Amino acid sequence: MSSLTKSNIWKNYRFPLLLLCAILLGSGLGVILGPHAEFLKPIGDIFLNLIFTVVVPLVFITISSSVANIANLKTLGKILAIMLMVFIITGFLSSSVMLTAVKLFPPSEGVQIELTKPEQVEQLELTEQIVKTVTVSDFTELLSRKNMLALIIFAILFGMAVSLAGEKGKVVSRGLHALSEVMMKFIQILMWFAPIGLGAYFANLVGVFGPELLGSYARAVAVYYPVALIYFVVFFSLYAWIAGGKRGFRSYWKAIPAPALTALGTGSSVATIPPNLAAAEKIGVHREVSEIVIPIGATIHMDGSCLSAILKISFLFGIFGMPFTGIDTFLTAILIALLSGTVMSGVPGGGFIGELLIVTMYGFPPEALPILAILGTLVDPPATMVNSTGDTVSSMLITRILKGKEWIQRKAQSTS
Repeated sequence: MSSLTKSNIWKNYRFPLLLLCAILLGSGLGVILGPHAEFLKPIGDIFLNLIFTVVVPLVFITISSSVANIANLKTLGKILAIMLMVFIITGFLSSSVMLTAVKLFPPSEGVQIELTKPEQVEQLELTEQIVKTVTVSDFTELLSRKNMLALIIFAILFGMAVSLAGEKGKVVSRGLHALSEVMMKFIQILMWFAPIGLGAYFANLVGVFGPELLGSYARAVAVYYPVALIYFVVFFSLYAWIAGGKRGFRSYWKAIPAPALTALGTGSSVATIPPNLAAAEKIGVHREVSEIVIPIGATIHMDGSCLSAILKISFLFGIFGMPFTGIDTFLTAILIALLSGTVMSGVPGGGFIGELLIVTMYGFPPEALPILAILGTLVDPPATMVNSTGDTVSSMLITRILKGKEWIQRKAQSTS
């Protein structure tokens, strides 16, 4: 191998390799220190807080800038329509993959769990949940990552208003574009701290939660982790190939390790928006696509959550002695998986709403909720990784549909 080739490999993969080494070191510390590794958690929290601090202005600026700079608003409608189609298709495929897995390896077989009744379970009102998800009652509530979808809708409408304002709006449009460039540089600065932050986070995760993997949930976890990894490697490789051929495949795997490791360590799709946007830019995805698709996808596109929803449903069916068979049962499970993936927020612990949806729609007793909560915690890291990296490969697919099969070659030529 020539020194030039080695230099290129190091240049392309040095940051992901640094992240991986930091995570392995942190995991090793977690094994050695056990629960005492929790003292490293504040270091990880500092990194996570820095990322969360930038997310709200980043999402507003990038989305409104992209929408404002789209010359024809019909293009925006086309992007959103194709995005929804891609999200539904990939969510359906991920749910189907897990359905196959749980039929071959029932996750609750031989499991003995003592049912503990939760103190209180509120009934899920779907219409009320939809209103709270897409709107807020006061402008100040938009300045919170807890209301991401409402913020995204506001940013889209603001960008449309800027575009429709004509010449007067161009001043605002140029300002938003400049701010978007600044935010991307800001992300690069924050990611310098990622190895330290993620290393500390993994030490805490392994040290505190590691022993639970050996308990009653071991079989379910043993089903989920390999399936999530297979979906991540095989299906995302297929999607990248469909989107951009050999170049798309290589570009995706060259850029995706940093977002994947960030998602794995933080357990948050929202925290992974910054590195995902950076990865999409590195791949060559058009910014008018990535800056709309990735922030929205962090809230409503969750292939990993679809995988875990099917696992959770099958797990509960087994525990309560209900037969998990039949086309109707499978289609209902896929529908619930898609719904639970859509209503989840992109923050750690947001899976609770999806779990509540499963318990409510199937009529399981309230005691089922803490069972799902524990299982959800155990499978959350790989689920978030699949959720987040799926947004980047989806932006590639959407660009392929919008710009034609030569999009990635043209983008490479324009930047060379």
